[in-house]
Amino acid sequence: MMSNAKNKKGGKRAKPKGASAKKMSPSAAVGVAANARKPVRERIAAMANVTHAVCEKDNKFQALLIRVRLAVLQALQAASFAVVQFESRRADYFATLRAVATDADPELRQRVLGLLAREKDGFAQQRLLEGLQQPEKALVPPEKALQLLSYDVHAEAYPVARMVVNNPPNEEAKRGALRLLAADASSKPLFERILNDKEETKENRQLSASALQAIAPEAMQTHARELLLDAKEYDDIQATSLTALTQFGSPAKVEKDKKLLKRVASLKSAGSNKLKQGARRFLTKYGS
Repeated sequence: MMSNAKNKKGGKRAKPKGASAKKMSPSAAVGVAANARKPVRERIAAMANVTHAVCEKDNKFQALLIRVRLAVLQALQAASFAVVQFESRRADYFATLRAVATDADPELRQRVLGLLAREKDGFAQQRLLEGLQQPEKALVPPEKALQLLSYDVHAEAYPVARMVVNNPPNEEAKRGALRLLAADASSKPLFERILNDKEETKENRQLSASALQAIAPEAMQTHARELLLDAKEYDDIQATSLTALTQFGSPAKVEKDKKLLKRVASLKSAGSNKLKQGARRFLTKYGS
């Protein structure tokens, strides 16, 4: 009894529940607050440890805001995968994403536009096209805009992509535009011009060869013969040419083309493995 009384009188007063939590430095608190894996209650509690020190410099404050906003975006994206439970909030979710798509922070804009583009959102598509047509209104770099547009290509994107090819802001954007046009049959003359332009980059010419094989295989056969007869042509482009002739060539026509057969026979033991394999398949089909 005496011991209990002593404990009641002289012992330390019991701490309220939750008071035992350790205080964190502002930087550690920001890390917890921005961690989407932490429980919401813990993240909110961590914010109490973010003192005025974080606001002393604008760059620190902005960094905090960006990290927390990105973490919130990640949490919302994860929640959206629960289709049934999230359905009643889906409209609000997309409305919020559209509002944030024009945010001042470039990383946040790009992530949000990526989410919208994957959902084939019309608002995102129009803003991406607008940015390509009017660079001063661009929300993301042109090469990124073209990549996002490729998730759901609409007819109105093709003229804009051709504009980028003809007047590219950079090589990466030009390649992105060519990839987007690869399903557009009306871009056949463009691909033919690039394929036959030896001043073009190898990658752009290879993209053009692959596109022609898909959208205009007969036209590609004509070009393929000339490309194969050119001993200075790139192996990759010649390999694509061999594939075009092997898959779509006319046996009656090819088997009579002695010059072509002789040239392909020489490729069985020359060039890259891809080119050698293509030559063997070609000759197996056409009986040499």
